Amino acid sequence: MNSIFSDIHLSRRLERAEGHACAKFVEARARVFPESGARWINVAGTYAMYDGVDSPSTQTFGLGLFQEATDAELDAIENFFKELGAPVLHEVSPLAGLALINRLLDRGYRPVETTSVMWRTLGDVDQLAFTQSDRMRARPIRDDERELWALVTARGWSENVEFFDRILEMNRVSAQVEDSHPFLAELDGQAVAAGGMIITSGVALLAGACTIPQWRGQGAQLALLYSRLQYAAGRGCDIAMMGAEPGGGSQRNAERHGFRIAYTRTKWRLAGPAS
Repeated sequence: MNSIFSDIHLSRRLERAEGHACAKFVEARARVFPESGARWINVAGTYAMYDGVDSPSTQTFGLGLFQEATDAELDAIENFFKELGAPVLHEVSPLAGLALINRLLDRGYRPVETTSVMWRTLGDVDQLAFTQSDRMRARPIRDDERELWALVTARGWSENVEFFDRILEMNRVSAQVEDSHPFLAELDGQAVAAGGMIITSGVALLAGACTIPQWRGQGAQLALLYSRLQYAAGRGCDIAMMGAEPGGGSQRNAERHGFRIAYTRTKWRLAGPAS
């Protein structure tokens, strides 16, 4: 396999994979909840997604990576969000260049979040050697387990009852996303953890892994990680990716298992009436 470097070519693959995943989520939302008005557009290679005013999926991916983001193109993207009453948010790779950052600053954008975009190769099967225990096993869900997966994921992510219903609704949409491969981890046959994965163009995007609080610390996350990596490698993926808070526990854990930082991405928000 050819060497892969942390350059603009890798950034394009990773950002397109995440943009594709987000677009597929928005399409699933539109199918499951037509009244939501969920939709997305492609402007000069930038995917702009609307999934509701407060949804974390309402943003863009790929800005400036595939084509220069001119003022005219930024106008078109901003108008898309303005017409829907949504904030204008862009996830921007540093490989898009300083000229784009300066243009965003000139237009009134401010940074609001950073993410470590992490990746690892899947070409060496020996690196993925992992034997599941007899008690803790992870596997892809069956078609009749989508509701179970949504429920386990909601219980794993929402320790605050106030947000449980909202997270469950989002997970029900996630379970219907095209190109998605949801996984469950079972302890002695009982579902105790869940994780998501979307495969596109040889990239496996890992996301949403969580464990129900009372079952944490028993190896569910490790089983989910390696099971998904092995599954992706078996379906022709050459790289896997994930996002993590810079310097946080998820980043350190990913680094322990062969992931490395490709770059730190910044989320930019347009200030003022438009947002």
